[in-house]
Amino acid sequence: MSIRYEHLKALVVEDNPHMRALLRALLLGMGIGEAFEAADGQQAFGLLRRHKPDFVLTDLTMTPMDGIAFTRDLRTAANSPDPFLPVIMISGHTERARVTAARDAGVTEFLAKPVTARNLFLRIAEIVERPRPFVRCGEYFGPDRRRHNDAFYNGPWRREEDRERNVAMV
Repeated sequence: MSIRYEHLKALVVEDNPHMRALLRALLLGMGIGEAFEAADGQQAFGLLRRHKPDFVLTDLTMTPMDGIAFTRDLRTAANSPDPFLPVIMISGHTERARVTAARDAGVTEFLAKPVTARNLFLRIAEIVERPRPFVRCGEYFGPDRRRHNDAFYNGPWRREEDRERNVAMV
């Protein structure tokens, strides 16, 4: 069965005009109904309000507002147009610290450059077919970072250190 996405609208936030055009072409080529473009995170907020896309593709490194700051503001700013909007971050910078920073800002999916049509489609399928619930925990608001449920887990604490702390409190 072929998955169809012609009803979806996407916003591409990328400072490189060639990459922006490539991503837009890939989206339209895979059947996404509409794709809008912004050159940076600040410009993207106006387009989010005007076009109400179903998801965002954003680059990590841009000026004056990079993808991490954009995602953080999208998730937590009082005037955010849609804090629950799925965000796919695209970057050639895949060092652990940068991926962790993106995750901690509330990115839904991370896609390493060079981008392939297949990998882009898989990330879009993930956010459309298996959307993650959103959580608020301390300073974090965004998609639940856990990707799977442990069939053997039957309590409120998910991390090993949480379980150890819970035992110490009893």
